[in-house]
Amino acid sequence: MLNETPRRSTIRLTRRGRVALLATGAVVAAAAVAVPLAVSGDDGRPTALTIPEGWRSGQVYDAVDKALALPAGTTKKTVPQAGLKLPGDAGGNPEGYLFPATYPLGAKSTPKSLLSYMVNTANKRFGGGQATTAGADRDTANPYQSVIIASIVEAEADNKEDMGKVARVIYNRLDHGMPLQMDSTLNYGLGRSTLDTTAKDTKLDNPYNTYVRMGLPPSPIGNPGEQALKAATAPTQGDWLYFVTVKPGDTRFTADYAEHQKNVAEFNKIQGQAKKDG
Repeated sequence: MLNETPRRSTIRLTRRGRVALLATGAVVAAAAVAVPLAVSGDDGRPTALTIPEGWRSGQVYDAVDKALALPAGTTKKTVPQAGLKLPGDAGGNPEGYLFPATYPLGAKSTPKSLLSYMVNTANKRFGGGQATTAGADRDTANPYQSVIIASIVEAEADNKEDMGKVARVIYNRLDHGMPLQMDSTLNYGLGRSTLDTTAKDTKLDNPYNTYVRMGLPPSPIGNPGEQALKAATAPTQGDWLYFVTVKPGDTRFTADYAEHQKNVAEFNKIQGQAKKDG
């Protein structure tokens, strides 16, 4: 995931080759995807809409438009007038609170009713915004920040079993005064989803560029599920500062930079062999 260890007083950008840049967790796809709808057998109208874990708000808005057969952009325009019960820190931005679940659709369903349903569900599942953070500095992780961390965990973790460790890496880097250096946050700020991040990208002046900006991004970068929030509020204990998914199901966490470099080298070797075989 990371290739340098900045000290508390300085931020040094990572220097990774193109292939090594793939060594982060799974990045949530922001590209167009099929909307998960349940359709009745009578008139063909959808009866339910499923929001997958990790979807960004834009994806949710598009899905609601399609589910309700509305012109593109209708749901997004509804947000400012929807009266959503968001925390003050959100500044009216529902990102992070459009809870991933399956929602029923009826003749009276509207963008406002669906978005309200999602936000109200998030508030219930997230403990009414009263989440506490175990094993981290409570002064630096309020409930809204916990949702931000959960969204990063959702985007970066290769599997649900590793979510607690990814969360711990985030807290450890914050505690050590290190930038997070997460491709998932950078890509969110650029409105894209890709594993092909360049050194030039990591230098961009963007509030979500955690290569050059210290601390957490200004908002969640997607809509996390319960397990990701659990990881963010009760991270696994450990001293890890780095992680790399060498291959699916094999994410390696370490506090030692040299060991991390070896893991990245193994990842690159596997990727190189896969290209030859392909």
